[in-house]
Amino acid sequence: MKSIREIFKKTPSLLDEPEVMQLLDYCEQLQDEIVEFKFQKTNNKELAMLDMIKEVIKGCNAIEKEQMEHDRFGFEAPDYQETISNLKRYILKRCEDEKIWL
Repeated sequence: MKSIREIFKKTPSLLDEPEVMQLLDYCEQLQDEIVEFKFQKTNNKELAMLDMIKEVIKGCNAIEKEQMEHDRFGFEAPDYQETISNLKRYILKRCEDEKIWL
């Protein structure tokens, strides 16, 4: 984004015109609103929580799949099945209670 000085560098006398001053004030207000909107958008805890929950569910599904493969091929693997199932059940129930749809 260009600064005011860059825009009016060839004709700085225009900065003293009342209409230009009004326009500059308006632009400053819009810039403030844009900054606030960007902050709200990136600082939204609900979006962060949704993303985190999706990642946990994805990880749980991957570990469950890995566990099934270990069982299928007879490899010895740690038994995380019950822990994963409980965690997944808790997250899904909590999402249902909070009306968060994944």
